[in-house]
Amino acid sequence: MSVVIVGGHDRRVCQYKKICKAHQCKAKVFTKKAGSLGNQIGRPDAIIIFTNTVSHQMVKSAVTEAERKNANIIRCHTSSGSALHEILENIKINQ
Repeated sequence: MSVVIVGGHDRRVCQYKKICKAHQCKAKVFTKKAGSLGNQIGRPDAIIIFTNTVSHQMVKSAVTEAERKNANIIRCHTSSGSALHEILENIKINQ
């Protein structure tokens, strides 16, 4: 399974990737707007948006790409590691 994380803190990128690896997920993390998001995300199964730490423009771009690529959109207000653990567990249960 592959996920894209939009938002979060720069200093937690490695932590996010380790958590995803522990859940057998490939992860791409975008904490800041960098070029065209559509060309960089590929075809993920889910896009996780940490809404507290991301701009409205980046959320809009992520949602547009998720709809184009038929990916699930998961919004979470907190950007903690435990929130990511919980999201990934819920994804596994629902598959």
